[in-house]
Amino acid sequence: MKHTIVALVEDRPGVLNRVSSLFRRRGFNIESIAVGHSETPGFSRMTMMVDGDTTDVDQVTKQLYKLIDVLKVSDITREDIVARELALIKVRATAATRSEIIQIVDIFRANIVDVAPDSLIIEVTGDEDKLDSLVRLLKGFGIKELARTGRIAMSRGQAGVLIPEERPTPSAPPPRGRKLPQSREVTP
Repeated sequence: MKHTIVALVEDRPGVLNRVSSLFRRRGFNIESIAVGHSETPGFSRMTMMVDGDTTDVDQVTKQLYKLIDVLKVSDITREDIVARELALIKVRATAATRSEIIQIVDIFRANIVDVAPDSLIIEVTGDEDKLDSLVRLLKGFGIKELARTGRIAMSRGQAGVLIPEERPTPSAPPPRGRKLPQSREVTP
């Protein structure tokens, strides 16, 4: 089963590596991961989609709390959520096919964000099925490049709000580098 896990983490170097390493060590494949600033300065929101047994995912979720940079974690898979993904698709477009591509883009409520003599870049937002369907239709024209963000998600209403009532302040970053031992004078 695919699980959507969201985490509020301190916005510091290495946090993404520590979180993804925890999943790797437990044998989970992260199908998608999206990280960006949250509404609280100094904190980022991480949305991960993983495939696994519910008890295993619960175990990893509990272990995420042991990471010092993780403030809050939630598995929102069974909640009522709004989930979206963004894709940029560069597709081949000739004079003969351009109008047909534009019609398909309009049907999917997507946007054309760049026009070149031999291609179009299309921006589309929606659930995974919508993006997959558009990609399938555009393959016939020839997709030159494709970039997808992965799922971002949020619980509807007040359920699952990650930020506590009191806004925390991020802890001070650890000192950079390590201290070298002081040299000692050796007397003969």
